[in-house]
Amino acid sequence: MEITTSSLLHLNSPIPRPSLYNFQGSVFLQRRSWLRARPRTKSICASSSAIKAEAGVQKEDIVIVGAGIAGLAAAVSLRRQGIGSLVLEQAESLRTSGTSLTLFKNGWRVLDAIGVADGLRTQFLEIQGMVVKSEDGRELRSFNFKDEDQTQEVRAVERRILLETLANRLPPEAVKFSSKLSKIESTENGETLLELTDGTRLLAKIVIGCDGIRSPIARWMGFSEPNYSGHCAFRGLGYYPDGQPFASRVNYIYGRGLRAGYVPVSPTKVYWFICYNSPSAGPKTTDPILLKKQAQELVKNWPAELLNLIDLTPNETLSKTPLVDRWLWPGVSPPASAGKVVLVGDAWHPMTPNLGQGACCALEDAVILTRKLADAIKSEPASVEGAFRAYGEERWPRIFPLTIKANLVGSLLQWDNPVICSVRNNVIIPKLVRIGPMLEHTNFESELLKT
Repeated sequence: MEITTSSLLHLNSPIPRPSLYNFQGSVFLQRRSWLRARPRTKSICASSSAIKAEAGVQKEDIVIVGAGIAGLAAAVSLRRQGIGSLVLEQAESLRTSGTSLTLFKNGWRVLDAIGVADGLRTQFLEIQGMVVKSEDGRELRSFNFKDEDQTQEVRAVERRILLETLANRLPPEAVKFSSKLSKIESTENGETLLELTDGTRLLAKIVIGCDGIRSPIARWMGFSEPNYSGHCAFRGLGYYPDGQPFASRVNYIYGRGLRAGYVPVSPTKVYWFICYNSPSAGPKTTDPILLKKQAQELVKNWPAELLNLIDLTPNETLSKTPLVDRWLWPGVSPPASAGKVVLVGDAWHPMTPNLGQGACCALEDAVILTRKLADAIKSEPASVEGAFRAYGEERWPRIFPLTIKANLVGSLLQWDNPVICSVRNNVIIPKLVRIGPMLEHTNFESELLKT
């Protein structure tokens, strides 16, 4: 296999090219001969002086970069269809810190399709509806999800448990930790060479980039950095050892340029957030004592139950992050794939959390992509690039409008003009808002993936 010196690309290359990964773990056997695991000691012959003398380049058929929700869901989905993959994760273990995420029925349809939903349902409360309040505690409006859509299903799920559940469906050797990508190189035959920071080199036929908002693979493919939305958010997961006191509904509180929300996750845990306007993202803060103090200061005159919830939040669940997104303008943004490299989830389309669709859309991506990929691999001849193009063409009409809608909803809810906020609280929310149309984007069906 020949790799020319002109094909060597670092991560900051603006030219989209296919990518290859090297990895030290082993993968399980594939059903098709071209996806069967090969000995990891086999070297790649190349004429390039830069690498021809180096041994230890390891071959992989499918490499997934990132062991987050998108990456693990993609790996589980492929495995259910008889196809193995290798997942590279830069952290030393699953990134299980943080709070929870809200999954609507579209997310649950995907989890059903890949066979993990029932085990999660037993651990998390089903949310029945939502209530909206003003900052003085006055109720503005309430909704029941089932009244609007009998098929709706909403649960707040702990990120840690979701990741562990997905990872447990994979062989231990399918995920390689401490594997941070440092360089991507392309080969003349359409494969990709990936070099890790520890010097490991992997040659992959297919690369699936699930490496998050600041994706190096997306940057290599020519995507711009995500844009700051003008808002930041504090998040936490309150813990009530003797049982939390809240009804199973989402609680929103709207102020001026400031809003908060909280939702029960389980009988003892409650997720909360505070979103505030800020002209810049500001310095990164990780000190939990400072984070808790800053969060409480923002809502010091708001309902006491919110302040108490923040008090009962373990330090390890506290975070503050800027809210960002990327609008995939047609004719301007690169496509979702370049050759046999493709992006999934936040790596492709980061969106603000105002619709609760970031994780749901990542799950949708994973199951649609892997179904198309599996069909391509099992066809003769395999058309991986065509499958990736079809995936991008199918997903873009859904992702692009949702990203814009989430941004606009956030902007509307973060109004700070007192007159506009008064109209919002006394006219728009009580009299005009309908929850049914607001949740139409959760309509998504996914058939069970056959094992």
